[in-house]
Amino acid sequence: MASIDTGGGGGNHKGGKVRGKKMSTRVDMTPMVDLGFLLITFFILATTLNKPSSMTLNVPDKTEKVENEPIKASKVMTVFLGKNNEVHYIAGKAANEDPELKTVRFGQELRSAILDNKNRIGEQFVVVIKPTKESTYRNMVDILDEMAITKSKRYALVDVLTPDEEKLIADKLK
Repeated sequence: MASIDTGGGGGNHKGGKVRGKKMSTRVDMTPMVDLGFLLITFFILATTLNKPSSMTLNVPDKTEKVENEPIKASKVMTVFLGKNNEVHYIAGKAANEDPELKTVRFGQELRSAILDNKNRIGEQFVVVIKPTKESTYRNMVDILDEMAITKSKRYALVDVLTPDEEKLIADKLK
């Protein structure tokens, strides 16, 4: 049992008036400690743990075959996820047409590049995301976040680089 004892006063022996002896005050801390543990128990039981959140990813139905016409390279922005959190992209040209390979970082630079190309091309804008061997899982999550932030609904994840793209990246990034 926890308690706080405060010493009682007592008589003053310097003479003068004789005062009555004060009784010691004793505060019983047991109910307060019990209340503390009761509150801790309540919050532990009432708290819900964070549920893992996941991003919804819409993929086309494999059973349904829809004939689509090929997408023109002028309406595509190809994004290569590189090493050291760098992003390289070409816009409006295929890799074999000697395009300008631009390098940006994740965040505002990439976001503005996506939005600029999206505004330039219009509704038929498509982003092709191609992770390289040097990219990380976090880069993939970041680029998907950028797609959600820029509200780009037409994008594709492609894990294979064409020989022209491999040559372009190797030549421009030396």
